[in-house]
Amino acid sequence: MAGENAFRVEGCVIEALPNGTYRAELSNGHRLTVFVTGKARRMGVTFVAGNRVNLQLTPYDLSSGRILVETKDLENESTSISQKNV
Repeated sequence: MAGENAFRVEGCVIEALPNGTYRAELSNGHRLTVFVTGKARRMGVTFVAGNRVNLQLTPYDLSSGRILVETKDLENESTSISQKNV
């Protein structure tokens, strides 16, 4: 099964890069390149420097990972966007 060896950590976005990728830093100082998962990308979720995010890493490549966005976070984001447009 894909992702069974993956583990989750918390990090902080430090820089936005082209094509929906970001540079994040873990609490131990390790920096890595991360990208947003598919559903969050379709919803148009973006991050700015300083945002705390949950990351998914694999033990095979610790230099890249995925930003995990919970469903509750997506619902809150979409309601806050719709309230701004009113």
